[in-house]
Formats: sequence, structure tokens, C-alpha cells
Amino acid sequence: MHKFTLTVACPSTRGIVAETAQFLADQGCSLNDAQQFDDAETGQFFMRISVTSEQAQDRDALEAHFAPIAEKFQMQACFHDAGTRMKVIIMVSRFGHCLNDLLYRWRIGALPIDIVGVISNHMDYQKVVVNHDIPFHCIKVTKENKPQAEAQQMAIVEETGAELIVLARYMQVLSDEMCQKMSGRIINIHHSFLPSFKGANPYKQAYERGVKLIGATSHYVTADLDEGPIIEQDIVRVSHAQSPSDYVSLGRDVESLVLSRAIHAHIHHRVFLNGNKTVVFPASPGSYASERMG
Repeated sequence: MHKFTLTVACPSTRGIVAETAQFLADQGCSLNDAQQFDDAETGQFFMRISVTSEQAQDRDALEAHFAPIAEKFQMQACFHDAGTRMKVIIMVSRFGHCLNDLLYRWRIGALPIDIVGVISNHMDYQKVVVNHDIPFHCIKVTKENKPQAEAQQMAIVEETGAELIVLARYMQVLSDEMCQKMSGRIINIHHSFLPSFKGANPYKQAYERGVKLIGATSHYVTADLDEGPIIEQDIVRVSHAQSPSDYVSLGRDVESLVLSRAIHAHIHHRVFLNGNKTVVFPASPGSYASERMG
């Protein structure tokens, strides 16, 4: 038996669920989980279905048989093999908390991905990465060599077959060209629940303003800096008795958590782009453990 995830995005109309369900039944597939959302504002319909193929069909065969239905409803539809791990490139600068968290989750199986390389503009984490038997690439970035540096980065992405780039506190702004080429396939972590405190020292700014909540936002990268579609957010409460260094420590924890959640949602095909927003289906009750092993 094979397990697949079917993702569907299309204009909203009657009959989508009925015909899809009937197709899956006819193909000998049993449904494990199904989620859907009909956006009345945009007129778009989104659906994610986890299935087990009892006839052991492969992904290409299912997609080929499903093509007439996809065409009829103008679907962007894809069957994803649950046994195939997504290839990921991580990019990092000099803040290593998110990188270390991702490496740990990957090592214990809580984040089922294939990390095919780590790219950095500094050498700080070479030993950590190499000790995990992961290729490390140091590519220095300056104003003068930025186009050449990005060309090297993209060459690594293409050579490794990476399907996702994770910016784990990578402190360089990507070019519009790279953002467009990898649209929907670059995830960033932003050090603010609401992007009010920008710049080099956001936690000091937050401290000086006496905020009561700090947090983090993970989003897809677009040409508009830190304005891409949001995937995941979380917060932590702070008080007047805490220092700027406390804010930094708490902020690192929530950044790491939010980024890992965003990656988990993306690799399990629970995130759908919906204009400037996203539709993010939650992991269904009891399914997180099975997703970990997926």
C-alpha cells in the first residue's frame, strides 16, 4: 500500500468534493483525512486529502487518471508521495539558534526532511554542520559580488535538487530575481509578531517601548522585504521586570518554534497560497506523529 496527499486549489464551484471522492474510491484509495476551505472573498476553493492506495498505484498513474477532473474544474492538483522527503537547503548567518533547533529536530526525526546543504556568508557554523554529515558552503556576500554570490547559491540549489530554501536568520536581502524564481519555496523567520520594530536591534526597541508581547512570524519570501504571505506566528509574554537580554533569549525560543512549525506545515503540503495570504490546514488530531514519520 502507498500513502499519498492530494492537494487541490481551484475556482469554487459545485461538485468538486463529490467527484474527487468518487474518483479516489474508484481507484481503490481509502481516505485517512480530508480538509477543505471555500473562500467566499476570493472565490477560491482549497482541499487537502490524505489517502492510502490499496491497489499500490504510483503517483504518476494517479495524477494521469485524475487529469480529466483537474481540467474540468480548472484545478492546480498534485498527488504527493508521503514516503518522499522534501530536499531542503538552510541558509544562516551568525545567529545559530534556528539552525541548531532545525538540526536537532531533523536528527531525532521530528522534522522529516532531507537537508542537502547549509549555505552561510560566515564560517561560524561550519563545524556544527559538517559534524552532522551535511555539506557546508561558505559564500561571502558583499555589495560588489552579490549577483555572483546568488548565482553560486542557486547553482547549489539546482545541483542538489532542493525544493525549499529556509532562511534560518540569514541576514542578507535576497534579490527580486531570486525571490521570483523560488516563489513559494523560500521560508523566512522574522523577529516580530507584528513587524513594528525593524533594523539591527529589534528587542532593544521593543524594550524601550515597554511592550507586553514579543513574538515571531514565519512567511514566504517575496520581493517586498518581510511582507510575504504569513505561514505561522506565535508570541510570548514579557513584563517590565525583564531586561533586553531576556527579550533576546525569549525571542530566540519563539523564533525557533515558529520556523519549525512553518517548515512542518510546508513539507506536509498543508499551506496554500491565496493571493497575499495563505490557507494553512492544521495537522489533524492524532496525525502529527504519523506526519513525523512521513
